[in-house]
Amino acid sequence: MGRNSHNSAYKGRNEGLISATAVGAVFILIGLIFVTNVGLTQDIVSFFKDIKLVTYPLDNDASVLVLPAPSNPASHIAFYNAVIQFALGIGILQVLILALRLSFKSATGKIAETVGNLFFWFGAVVLISYLLQAGTYESWFQFWGAFIIVTGFSLIARAIICFVKR
Repeated sequence: MGRNSHNSAYKGRNEGLISATAVGAVFILIGLIFVTNVGLTQDIVSFFKDIKLVTYPLDNDASVLVLPAPSNPASHIAFYNAVIQFALGIGILQVLILALRLSFKSATGKIAETVGNLFFWFGAVVLISYLLQAGTYESWFQFWGAFIIVTGFSLIARAIICFVKR
């Protein structure tokens, strides 16, 4: 066993510690959100019970989409707030994970994944804050289009990190 094998085992142990820390933090975050948002369980049930197929006009009355949406998007603001808290908490956790990955000199793929996750979760916070909380059908459907864009930026951020590190 040479020196590289020892370093590899050490890095593997560090990755395990990072993963355990992340999973523990997610459980704590979920618990905090339920403790601080009284009635959240009912809000979640209400949101999913309210999902119906909704007709959304495109450019004229003849062109429509039929997609799932809440019957009354504005009635779920408390649920959206809890989702914002979750996304913000996960985004902050990603910052901490990135700091750990950089300090432990994690593999480029792990660092790239964490950077992509940062884009995704903070992007979700912005989208939910500005689009879902508007509480309209138009903003509901705009959210999903913008969500696809944020996912794309997240993937591109990962690719850029991998490309730059090579």
